[in-house]
Amino acid sequence: MDNRQNGTPPGPREGGEPPKFPARGLAMWLLLLAMSLTMFQVFRQGQDNELRVPYHPDFVDMVERGEIARAEIVLEVSGQQYVRGELLDVDPKTSRPRQFRVDVPFSDSLTELLISNGVPFEYRPQNPYIWSLITGAIPFLLIIGLLYFFFFRQMRMAGKGAMSFGKSRARLLTRDKNKITFGAIAGIEEAKEEVHEIIEFLKDPKRFQKLGGRIPKGVLLVGPPGTGKTLLAKAIAGEAEVPFFSISGSDFVEMFVGVGASRVRDMFEQGKKNAPCIIFIDEIDAVGRSRFSGIGGGHDEREQTLNALLVEMDGFDTQEGVIIIAATNRPDVLDPALLRPGRFDRQIMIDLPTLEGRAAILRIHSKKIKLADDLDLRRVARGTPGFSGADLANLINEAALLAARENADRVGMPHLEEARDKVRWGRERRSRLMDDNEKKLTAYHEGGHALAMLLMEESEPLHKVTIIPRGQSLGSTMQLPEKDRYTESRQKLLAMMVGIMGGRAAEELVFGDITTGAYSDLKQATKIARMMVCEWGMSPLLGPQSFGNREETLFLGREVNRNFEFSEETSRKIDQEVSRLAKEAYDHAMKLLGDHRKELDMVAELLLERETLDGREVEEIVKHGRLLTEVERAESADTSDRAASSTPPPVPEKKKKERSSDSAMGEPETGPSVA
Repeated sequence: MDNRQNGTPPGPREGGEPPKFPARGLAMWLLLLAMSLTMFQVFRQGQDNELRVPYHPDFVDMVERGEIARAEIVLEVSGQQYVRGELLDVDPKTSRPRQFRVDVPFSDSLTELLISNGVPFEYRPQNPYIWSLITGAIPFLLIIGLLYFFFFRQMRMAGKGAMSFGKSRARLLTRDKNKITFGAIAGIEEAKEEVHEIIEFLKDPKRFQKLGGRIPKGVLLVGPPGTGKTLLAKAIAGEAEVPFFSISGSDFVEMFVGVGASRVRDMFEQGKKNAPCIIFIDEIDAVGRSRFSGIGGGHDEREQTLNALLVEMDGFDTQEGVIIIAATNRPDVLDPALLRPGRFDRQIMIDLPTLEGRAAILRIHSKKIKLADDLDLRRVARGTPGFSGADLANLINEAALLAARENADRVGMPHLEEARDKVRWGRERRSRLMDDNEKKLTAYHEGGHALAMLLMEESEPLHKVTIIPRGQSLGSTMQLPEKDRYTESRQKLLAMMVGIMGGRAAEELVFGDITTGAYSDLKQATKIARMMVCEWGMSPLLGPQSFGNREETLFLGREVNRNFEFSEETSRKIDQEVSRLAKEAYDHAMKLLGDHRKELDMVAELLLERETLDGREVEEIVKHGRLLTEVERAESADTSDRAASSTPPPVPEKKKKERSSDSAMGEPETGPSVA
């Protein structure tokens, strides 16, 4: 959008670069000319082959003997004169007449001597103005050139010019440079609606002002990394027909004191000149951290910059149409004064995408990818809980690279599943050689996970189990959640713990010994048990209370003198309850695997043979005691479809109970688990 169309002065150059000095090219050419002249003079003096002879008696004798072909009398500015010319003698090296030069006093006897002996000559006076200009300008230009290259150029490269330290580095994005719009974003529909309201206000402010309302001065985008905060800001720039200034929080921090505050003031001054406009500050926590230090003192430069930002955000009128949009994934470290109404009036939470959001994101990123006809992106979305938009983009790219390495025509489901496993857990490490005993141990360990997860009614559907080393694990057991869950019941959490303990239980049941392979399992189960007791009030002994966590991360010294609200006796009860929940889950897993020892052996043998089993195959072993043929699987699927269409499946009694809790509990890891 051209700023001159709406009567506003032109903004800064695109990209935030300062305008170049117009005489810079002229100065460079003058410097090169002076250096060329100097080198020419030095070269000419070095290559001078003139024969210097004294005036008397050598020059007089040469004239009288007729050895001079022609002469030239040069009158210098200083009043001196000399004679130069050519001899009749030829230089054998160059095959040219030899040159000579004679310094003579200023008198009329020289001309009489040349005339009387028939030597042709002419006068050549020097131009005093040109000579004085050249001799005076060359040293001056050389000094200026040295100063430019060794001082001004270094200062310009270090700080974008000595006089531009306090200038804002905000980059102006225009519509022709930014092609991202809301159509290229998915999974954050609520956030798009809220920022769309701001864009409509900037296009038609009177529509919102006629009822007395005002648009928020600042909007803070909050969310985990990779969820699309910066992408949403770029889409705002693509949708809005107003100037869009983009700057990072780290651009305000400089080695010189006071530069950050000056850049803040200059940025808002540019915003006022180009109003209505949007100013986007990415990673604002770099400059907006809390001024309460607690430990180690403060940071004067950062505090000055933050103070300038606070004053500017609350100092200009909202009706000017300058909207501040900032993004951060650490809202807990921001200064409270920055978050109060009047500065950042609105906080937009951009969370990890849901199942539908992940499917939409996969469709956007796969538009330029050749996909197989039978590819189900929704199934891929089901298998990627907890993935951000950046993770899903990386997943599609990895699948395309994998298909290209295999010389495949299209990207299929196996490529996407392998890419998902690679993004989440790392690449397969087939180079990690294991002996037969370790392979057998890993097979029973993963088989124990698979059977325990499958036999627990509240557990998520089993997807795949493998003994191929990947990342730090020797094997993996994966589940596919049927839907996104925001609350978890106590029975579901206990079922998760039983499935996690299935690996260690299988080791002890089969080999009579335990190994270090269950390290991550025990860590994950202990975390769930402690959160059940301390955070979610699911302990019958301690009741519905929240006790916090003594291992919370200290931030800026705020928790140094914190007094815990429970006694040491309560702390011992918490430890006892956590231990009891973990032990009960372990005992339950031991009982399940002991009752299905035959199925456990069969799953382990198939894992040793195939290395990977599908969840459907493990389910067939549990139900039928063997793997079904393709014909039997087709018949079983037809029977299930007819039964589902005739009578709806009964709802378990425990699922009919309504949850009466109004507060949402934290969501544990419900995605695929790794042993």
